[in-house]
Amino acid sequence: MVAKLRTLACSALLLALVLALARTFTGGGTLGRPGPLHGWYLADGLLFASALLLALLGRGLPERAARSLVLLGSAAVTATGLLAPPRTSDDVYRYVWDGQVQAAGISPYAYTPVDPALARLRAQAPALFPPRAANAPCVGWDLHHAAQICTHINRPTVHTIYPPVAEIWFLLLHTLGGTVRVAQLLGALLAVGVTAVLLRMLRARRAPAAWAGLWAWCPGVAIWSVNDAHVDTLGVLLALLGLAAAASGRRPGIAGALLGAATAVKLIPAVVVPGTLARRRGRLRLTAAAALTFAVAYLPYVAASGLGVIGFLPGYLQQEGYDQGGRFALLALLPVPQARLGLVAAVVLAGVALAVALRGDPERPWRGALTVTGTALLLATPSYPWYSLLLLALAALECRWEWLGVPVAGLLDYLYEGDVRQPAYLAALGLVLAGSVWRSRSAGFGFRRAGRPDPRPSPAAARAAGTASSASAPGSTRAG
Repeated sequence: MVAKLRTLACSALLLALVLALARTFTGGGTLGRPGPLHGWYLADGLLFASALLLALLGRGLPERAARSLVLLGSAAVTATGLLAPPRTSDDVYRYVWDGQVQAAGISPYAYTPVDPALARLRAQAPALFPPRAANAPCVGWDLHHAAQICTHINRPTVHTIYPPVAEIWFLLLHTLGGTVRVAQLLGALLAVGVTAVLLRMLRARRAPAAWAGLWAWCPGVAIWSVNDAHVDTLGVLLALLGLAAAASGRRPGIAGALLGAATAVKLIPAVVVPGTLARRRGRLRLTAAAALTFAVAYLPYVAASGLGVIGFLPGYLQQEGYDQGGRFALLALLPVPQARLGLVAAVVLAGVALAVALRGDPERPWRGALTVTGTALLLATPSYPWYSLLLLALAALECRWEWLGVPVAGLLDYLYEGDVRQPAYLAALGLVLAGSVWRSRSAGFGFRRAGRPDPRPSPAAARAAGTASSASAPGSTRAG
């Protein structure tokens, strides 16, 4: 009876979360007018946390109910992101454009969107380059003016920054229709796909299925993966599949190929590779396969554009302040010159990666991957919260709720443009440390822990146990 009530209460909270998210996307808030978003984001976060707590505290949800709620909740939560055009990021317009450029037989690294050489393609894409009267203003949070051209594509005067597997994905996007709506639909499919993979991996290690809700029900997934349609979710899915293959120990080549492809989506998934190197057997094959896959993905684009495949990456690092150390908000607390903070970050990250590769758990490569990924984000303190999508999935897999503070810090920095970066990430670091200490000294706030089966027997097991007990009771006719 208690389990049914808990399931009903969790279902009610998820329904409330879906309704709140629907209002979040349709309430008029955008990055240019974020005021309406603040209250809804808070409501979304509280409902998400309440549902997750109810699903995990104490005995948690029954496993069958948890799996159903996670999958149904994932589908419903991600569907809310389809209710409106992108509200807080215009990156998807570059995806659509790069796909159109490639379909025309042109390398996406060859020209900027406003280059005169692409005038014919711009004329064919009014959704990306809205027509306007001469000298009319180009107004809108997701509209940009450059070279007398108004466009939804951000940074229209620079080359694309995306690696080759992402570009292949953009070409697929164009083939399927080449619209923002198609990109959002693909993002929803990827997000639900990640949920399915998490459920499978959690079940394989006999961890509670409800932990997949950390990803499946997270409002950030609906916002960043679906509504804003960030390609990062593709990298998350490939990285999880690579980790699953690495954990088996039987397919290091496949694991390496998946991880190499994930890295060629957006570079960030490279930080999970050290977690897979703890298993000495097959380590060389995995590394070689990852490097080869990454290189092969670049080959056709290098042949077409040469070093132009580097794209806007150097400019991005400079623009974000990484080249002079201005981005490293937590490291700035150290008595180190700002210009050297980048070197300090690199040394710390390399040390953590080496420790994970040498002393990590080969049976659970995602544990080391979570450590390196979390360290990288805390060192880099990015202002783009969708960079934490990979961290969310790894935290769900490793059953570590305390890492949720990192994407929240990124979101606050994104909304308030740097005013809260240092305190937000400092609070996120404090939460990680506090959660780790508490976990080492107790049962972790009563959460059902990883690697432990559901303590309640299934109905079939209960019947079997009852039969055995009655058979061995006094008066039994059983021989022996």
